[in-house]
Amino acid sequence: MVDGVWQDNGEGHLQANPFALEFVERFLVTYKLKRGDRVVVTGSSGFIGSAVTRALLGRGVEVLALLEPGASTSNLAGLDVQRRNVDITNPSELNGAFDGARYCFHLAAKFGFWPADPSSFYAVNVQGSRNVVNAAASAGVERIVYTSTVATLGLRKTKLGIPSNEDDVADLSHLYGNYKQTKYVAEHEVLRLAAQGAPVVLVLPTMPHGPFDYRPTPSGKVVLDYLNGRMPGFVDTAMNVTHVDDLATGHLLALEKGVQGRSYICGGDNISMATLLEILSNVTGLPGAQRQFPAVFPMIAGRLSQFIEGQVLGREPRVPLEAAQMAATTMTFDDARARSELGYTSRPAASALYDSARWFVANNYVNAERVKMLSWAAPDGSAAA
Repeated sequence: MVDGVWQDNGEGHLQANPFALEFVERFLVTYKLKRGDRVVVTGSSGFIGSAVTRALLGRGVEVLALLEPGASTSNLAGLDVQRRNVDITNPSELNGAFDGARYCFHLAAKFGFWPADPSSFYAVNVQGSRNVVNAAASAGVERIVYTSTVATLGLRKTKLGIPSNEDDVADLSHLYGNYKQTKYVAEHEVLRLAAQGAPVVLVLPTMPHGPFDYRPTPSGKVVLDYLNGRMPGFVDTAMNVTHVDDLATGHLLALEKGVQGRSYICGGDNISMATLLEILSNVTGLPGAQRQFPAVFPMIAGRLSQFIEGQVLGREPRVPLEAAQMAATTMTFDDARARSELGYTSRPAASALYDSARWFVANNYVNAERVKMLSWAAPDGSAAA
């Protein structure tokens, strides 16, 4: 068979079709983390990156953490990892970083709503990702897990109650801000490298919650604002909530079971903002936010803040326009592909929110008066249940 997997060609034995063998190797070869494997993790000091690092250490592998020079390493405290400061925007600084490494997780990214230097987003998220994938592939790394984002997906159907999945194409006009735009381009570039042979699998996390959110992230800030009584109301929107440790497990599953060049949403429960705040009230005993604002409210606040603080005063707006745009967007997602192909699972949203709240309180992010009001009620599946 000329177009089949095997060919005889009258020679008395079967010959493999080279393309077919490449197809079999590309899509059917499985990978397994083994004790002692050397694994490189970029962005390992970040919220999700540190969770992936802890999950890897739990499997007995050797982790090399590639760290942004000057970045906080609080999330790596007490972890037995090798460290190397690297500016991923400079290809030469990656020389030798992947020597002896079997796998790579690339989580490093620049995130923010109001950058002093917008060009830095492109440098880190796009060019930096190309540099990392090229360096890892050139060094013979067997598999690279690239952490993208659900922000690169289309959300046309979510307002109709239909969650977005990996096949929903983004509307470019809805890629608000430097982060979304550069991550969209970065994903394209990574997939282009995958098409040229780079052994890449993509993970698209949803909104993470849980312990070690030092920054905190935008999703963690929602919990923190609630805990500190800085959330008088909410808008009618929805999001996908997942535990950061489940996301970490999803990354390892993508490494071991994912298909090269394929994307996997790793998420949890799709819930409304009203439900999220109700859960927080139930697990903390704090009063819930009762007032619902029109969807236009955060947009007005964002535009005013962007103009007055951002443009006139030259400082970071208290209500960034990009954050306001996100608050008015229904961001629900369907992670059925990861569940069916990878065996991915997630704990309930209540457990993720509870663990997040407990960590913020334990690490002194919440004012003393509000702490006195707390009355914890642990849901099933939480770390402290």
